[in-house]
Amino acid sequence: MHIFSIIFPLIFIVALGYSCCRLKFFDKQHIAGLSKFTFYISLPAFLLLNMSQINLQQSISLFAFLSFYIPVLSVFGVGILIDRFYLSKKHLKNYQQHGVFGLASSYSNMVLVGIPIVIASLGKEMIAIAFMIITFHSTLLFALTFLIGAKGSSDKFSWSHFGKSMVLNPIVLSIGCGLILNILGVTLFTDLVNSLELLAKPAIACALFVLGANLAFYKIAANWQPALIASVLKIFLLPALVLLVGTYVFKLDTQILNVLVLLSASPVGVNAYLIATQIKQHEATLAGAVVLSTILSVISFTFWLALLL
Repeated sequence: MHIFSIIFPLIFIVALGYSCCRLKFFDKQHIAGLSKFTFYISLPAFLLLNMSQINLQQSISLFAFLSFYIPVLSVFGVGILIDRFYLSKKHLKNYQQHGVFGLASSYSNMVLVGIPIVIASLGKEMIAIAFMIITFHSTLLFALTFLIGAKGSSDKFSWSHFGKSMVLNPIVLSIGCGLILNILGVTLFTDLVNSLELLAKPAIACALFVLGANLAFYKIAANWQPALIASVLKIFLLPALVLLVGTYVFKLDTQILNVLVLLSASPVGVNAYLIATQIKQHEATLAGAVVLSTILSVISFTFWLALLL
């Protein structure tokens, strides 16, 4: 498939969401309702159905897991070092700030952007491996960010509160329930499957529309430099490392490697901005990185698709 044909429909829907908000056709309240439907109903239905039906032998791979997360943790560390010794070199150590910038440099918007790109370019059958990556993505990076921040903070990190929020996350919960159904060999009755399929059909389009709409509410702040640095680390350095590690260290199958590279090339996830606002560090940087990396991902995805396909 031609690269333009892969990317254009996705860009079109994101741009439509952005335009509808910029032109005041939708306001924040409208988008909040659509977001709630997308993240709590439509996307979970999509993920649960697909997770319950995939071939688990193809989706579970230690080498694929390591090929993705070794580079992710490496770029997370690079982000911390850049923030410590370049962006914040005139200030005292601020572990919360450094951890948030590390998150900005390594956290991928895989659900909203990665999965649509994988489906459009490689086919729906290749999303099985993506579910394994997504299941641990937020849990690992958010926990790491909070733990690093706790080193220099008097606030204690609560594992129970964090664990509860992760377990009850609709994305993690739907993938987990689908996995249980798959392992137990439970087949949902036809009418229920048909109902879930109807709910799941708008999931990708709604997710992309919501992404574009939310971009209208974020601004590239005056401190655009750290946002640009985080974006470059995220959509260029990270997928390059995944490609190198997967190719030369673990010698992954080409199709699996392509999935991992495209997932890692996804722009900075909106949830990273929410973590920044919670910790109250680098909020403007994260808002800018979400916008910049999403815009620049058009270039990066074009490059990576041309290289891989």
